Amino acid sequence: MITAAVALAVVLVPVAVAPSVSAAPTAARAYVDTRANDCAGSGSGCRPGIVVHHWHRRGAQARGVGWVYASREGVRSGTARWLVKKPGGTWKTGGGWKRANRVGGSFVETSWGRDGHTGPKYPRGSKLCVEFRGLSTKACITLK
Repeated sequence: MITAAVALAVVLVPVAVAPSVSAAPTAARAYVDTRANDCAGSGSGCRPGIVVHHWHRRGAQARGVGWVYASREGVRSGTARWLVKKPGGTWKTGGGWKRANRVGGSFVETSWGRDGHTGPKYPRGSKLCVEFRGLSTKACITLK
């Protein structure tokens, strides 16, 4: 309980001390930004893994997808894409096949999109997955 009070005080003190607040921080608070991630497959590491930055306005049902990141351990090369399925819908390609770059040892990664409140919007409850060519296992998250 004390840590929650301390965290709240840390957030509130700069606002109370500042004599004027610009429009940008107010607009930024209108959004909820979330990072969701998941690992699939067996063994150590992510085979594959997904990280998604999604955002929405408070109270909205639509979720904007800023960027999608795909990774896979245990390989030296690969090609990945991401898929989306709206509630009650069918799978659609979100981002086309893209070469995953080797990061080190036996680990590859790639991403689509960019930071900020940009990108396509999907209904709350939509499912996003990444898949690598030649691998039947997908890593998935659900937009909350």
